[in-house]
Amino acid sequence: MRWVKNLVRGALLVLVTIGIWRTVGRAIDDLQDRGFELAQIRPGYLLAAGFCYLVGLLPSWWFWHRTLQAMGQRPGCRETLRAFFVGHLGKYVPGKALVIVLRTDLVRSHRVSTSVAATSVFVETLTMMGVGAFLAAALLAALFREHVWLIGLAIGLMVAIGVPTLPPIFRMIVRLVGVRRIEPDIDAALAGLDYRLMSFGWITMAAGWWMLGVSLWLVLQAVGASIAFTPYELSLVTACAALAVVAGFLSLLPGGIGIRELVVMTLLAEPFGAGAAAISAILLRLVWLLGELILAGALYAWRLPAEQVEMQESTG
Repeated sequence: MRWVKNLVRGALLVLVTIGIWRTVGRAIDDLQDRGFELAQIRPGYLLAAGFCYLVGLLPSWWFWHRTLQAMGQRPGCRETLRAFFVGHLGKYVPGKALVIVLRTDLVRSHRVSTSVAATSVFVETLTMMGVGAFLAAALLAALFREHVWLIGLAIGLMVAIGVPTLPPIFRMIVRLVGVRRIEPDIDAALAGLDYRLMSFGWITMAAGWWMLGVSLWLVLQAVGASIAFTPYELSLVTACAALAVVAGFLSLLPGGIGIRELVVMTLLAEPFGAGAAAISAILLRLVWLLGELILAGALYAWRLPAEQVEMQESTG
């Protein structure tokens, strides 16, 4: 079976590589079509934007790690960190199911059930998107009431994604899809999903979304947009980043390509100009993708033999 597993993993790597290549190619083509030159960019801001983006994802990773523990699993922090960021690249393949496949494959062991790991990915992903949709709806409704259709979109996304994360409803959904046939002990694992855990996820992930807003603010600075770092501007870019990511996620397009850019350009065109909004939307994709690639590559290479992992965990 080893060669079969290696073949499958090789095929997954090819799919991810193709998805990333197409995403980068389209973004670069868009920049060239708009006549944008690299000399116009202030690279220091882009480096800071990439860093803030990765920091903004850490609350989601920590919530996923806590979810696995709450469901009775015993993963190591480094195992889940590695699986989280490497698996994140699966979103650049159509359908985004590869995120679940990659994360589950990297984190499963005799301490982590495959079925429970896959279920926990759904919990983390839906919670992150639900928090993002709620934050976008609240900020848009409070500060930017002229964008009525975007407010309606954010509220709709919040209900569609957030409601299934309520523990009783999520347990019911898991039972309906027949996970118990694969994992007889799934009910015991699901018992660990309670409101205390979900509250932890909502609070920490809200902080993560604000960091993604800071990342977008830094990209705007990199292209020379005149934007102050005030609560108003920060709320605007945070709502913009959250709604763009959530809408892109539900589109099922690789990396939300096109959908993210549409939301960013719609919200930022009026305050900062259509040109700056368009360039920022494209650069934001490139910066986030590059950050994911660098961190995922480093974490994928940072791997100890299973025996050493067990020894480290046993010694605390």
